[in-house]
Amino acid sequence: MNISEVAAKTGLNTKTIRFYEEKGVITPPSRASNGYRRYGDRQQNELLLIRRARLVGFSLDECRELLAFSRDPARRSADVKAKAEQKLAEIDGKIQELLEMKATLTTLTEQCPGDSGAQCPIIEGLCCASEPAR
Repeated sequence: MNISEVAAKTGLNTKTIRFYEEKGVITPPSRASNGYRRYGDRQQNELLLIRRARLVGFSLDECRELLAFSRDPARRSADVKAKAEQKLAEIDGKIQELLEMKATLTTLTEQCPGDSGAQCPIIEGLCCASEPAR
């Protein structure tokens, strides 16, 4: 299939597919006699894995690792699970950071009168040397 067809089947745009190919992330496609790339099931599956892995938070380097696992018939599911659990722990950490950010901003917003006066606890809380109120 050509790049437009694989793009439609994977939900990726052609520029992204070319980027992954250029960076050596996916298996290089074969070339037709006219020099055009010919993508097969292997590249399609690799691109789907990358797209889906990126959607759940894996970096491109982590996608490379997952692709290496997918290509290795002797892989251990325990290794793949460990990688996924590591990503879950990172996501949990980010969620905690976001909750703390939300709590701080909520407190500052509640303290602000939101009137025509210049006094603003939000600005004071964000710019002063002390930690914002929580």
